[in-house]
Order: sequence, then C-alpha cells, then structure tokens
Amino acid sequence: MTALRVPKFVRRRHADGRSEDDWAMDDWASRVHSELALELPDEDIVEDLDDCLDFYRLGSKPRCEEIEYLALVRDARDRIDQGWPA
Repeated sequence: MTALRVPKFVRRRHADGRSEDDWAMDDWASRVHSELALELPDEDIVEDLDDCLDFYRLGSKPRCEEIEYLALVRDARDRIDQGWPA
C-alpha cells in the first residue's frame, strides 16, 4: 500500500479553518515562549510580549538584570514576529 502524497501547493485546513502554516506559527511562538521562560525562570511571562515591555517599570530591578530582561523579551518578540526560521 502506498501513501497518498499531497502536493506542496495544496494547503490543508483543519476543522477550525486554520491552515498548516497557522499551526506551525503557533507552535513556533510557543517554542519561543518556552525558551524565554527557561532563560527567565523567576519572571511571570505573559503571552503577549508587547505587554511585558509596555507594563514593565524601569528601575524595578538592578540595572544589569533590567538590561538582560528587556533584551531577552525584545529578542523573543522579534523572533516570533519574524516567523518560523528558514
């Protein structure tokens, strides 16, 4: 028995109407969030990283920790915005 192959130009849709690309992007965002949570285990990282940056109070941490925290969150946000790595 041979497996049926679907050409790459055919986009599959799930029951909720989302494509494979949508699912891959969600998986990518989840992966980036998980990596960020591992790098910042003591922080409460919300799903929307822009909220983490918008609601952060400057001076609430020692300066070196603050710089590292903000850099890691910005990097994670940018990685999610750029999408799945090529």
